Amino acid sequence: MEARKGAPGRQLCPPAVTVLALASLLSCLPASSKAKVYSRCELARVLHDFGLDGYRGYSLADWVCLAYFSSGFNTAAVDHEADGSTNNGIFQINSRKWCKNLSPKSSNQCRMYCSDLLNPNLKDTVICAMKIAQRPEGLGHWEAWRHHCQGKDLSDWVDGCEF
Repeated sequence: MEARKGAPGRQLCPPAVTVLALASLLSCLPASSKAKVYSRCELARVLHDFGLDGYRGYSLADWVCLAYFSSGFNTAAVDHEADGSTNNGIFQINSRKWCKNLSPKSSNQCRMYCSDLLNPNLKDTVICAMKIAQRPEGLGHWEAWRHHCQGKDLSDWVDGCEF
């Protein structure tokens, strides 16, 4: 069979249209999807301003150490567990108990979506972390804090930082 003359080519979209469409889609992503990796002193200042220094008997250095060993100060850190739960944000707060993700099994004790814990603003993250710290195990809830921070001299975590 002979192809008709003048039949349109098989190219679906001209390259300029494809680039424009992709740019439009990317501009629709929420602003909260922007990750922020804090510096040590920058995070210490933010956590200090939220009132975490001395909260429930924990020093600001405890909180900064926890954040470092949990996420490397990365607000967008997400770790997937074998049970399908996720650890979210700078403190790696787990979806099994503390926040709501796609799993209907979550008890959502912080009353927020797990994606709220990925915001560079840290307000929701700090609210949830404070709720966790109120539990009898306190910061001991976090394995990272128990293994790397508990019972250690943590003064280096805030030395040289101005508040």
